[in-house]
Amino acid sequence: MLPRFITKSIHAYLDYPVAASLIAMPFLLNLGQSNPLAFWLSLVTGIAAFFLTVLTDHHLGIIRVLSYKLHLAVDFMVGVVFTLAPFVLSFSGLDAAYYWANGLAVLVVVSLHKPEESLQMA
Repeated sequence: MLPRFITKSIHAYLDYPVAASLIAMPFLLNLGQSNPLAFWLSLVTGIAAFFLTVLTDHHLGIIRVLSYKLHLAVDFMVGVVFTLAPFVLSFSGLDAAYYWANGLAVLVVVSLHKPEESLQMA
């Protein structure tokens, strides 16, 4: 069994820097050499991740209208999409490596999520 240690609080602290990274890295790494979508997918996902975090019901959420469970489901979908994008969109080289690394990282973080105490009793 995996040690589940990433709490809702830890996850919240990761969200804003990850969103900023997804926005900045396409520029810094000059993504899009194998396919222009490699640049835009990260940028758009970063902007969406920022708004998802702002709207999530956790202590760093600003508006808090979306459940944390929904946030985790979206994160999982992003991980799957990022992992499959190089195959489906013919990314190669740095573009492919960037998406595989990010997709794997997101899937690991989601899989290491520690359920909240109130959810464990249900």
